[in-house]
Amino acid sequence: MTETLDRQAQHRRSIAVTSVASLGGVVAGVASAVIASGPSDTLGLAIVFAATFAELGIMRALGVDVSEFSTKDHLYVGFMTFALWFVTWGILLTSQSV
Repeated sequence: MTETLDRQAQHRRSIAVTSVASLGGVVAGVASAVIASGPSDTLGLAIVFAATFAELGIMRALGVDVSEFSTKDHLYVGFMTFALWFVTWGILLTSQSV
């Protein structure tokens, strides 16, 4: 029974981490499209870094113990945020030029 509870808790943690990182990347992409002047503006990159750090606070608020994160966990959050930011901002930049 305890093993089932642990597996469920790990699953909820995984869903929370993935959801926050993905949604954070999308929000950072939209913010970059609104705030940055174009694809060469380094402010867009600053926004994705700020979003990555803000996500750790959001995860703490959701009850995820980020102090237990390994390097692999931090790299996962950073990659997911960057990937969704890149795709979102790329789509928005392309749609603005049409």
